[in-house]
Amino acid sequence: MRHSVNRPPTPDSKDDRQRDLTLQETINIKLIESGEKERLMELLRERLIDCGWKDEMRTLCRAFIKKKGRNDVTVDDLIHVITPKGRATIPDSLKAELLQRIRTFLVATAM
Repeated sequence: MRHSVNRPPTPDSKDDRQRDLTLQETINIKLIESGEKERLMELLRERLIDCGWKDEMRTLCRAFIKKKGRNDVTVDDLIHVITPKGRATIPDSLKAELLQRIRTFLVATAM
């Protein structure tokens, strides 16, 4: 079988994924490689504990378990019910602080 000389070879789909990283993926890789992601996660944990968010989520989980019955609740049920409430109650000041730290990191790494 002869191959057309005028047609470029079909690119490997695996190679395409490696070359075409989105900006979000690139930032995530840089955060992980530098160790900054872990530092940001630790800061987030500390701030959520300090503002009482973690205790509030624990209380919501316990109330849901009490309402449904201990034997009738799965982790997936808890995640499904609690996640939207948890995301909505993260303080805006904490979101702004994390965003500012990410921006500072990006400027420092000249992205």
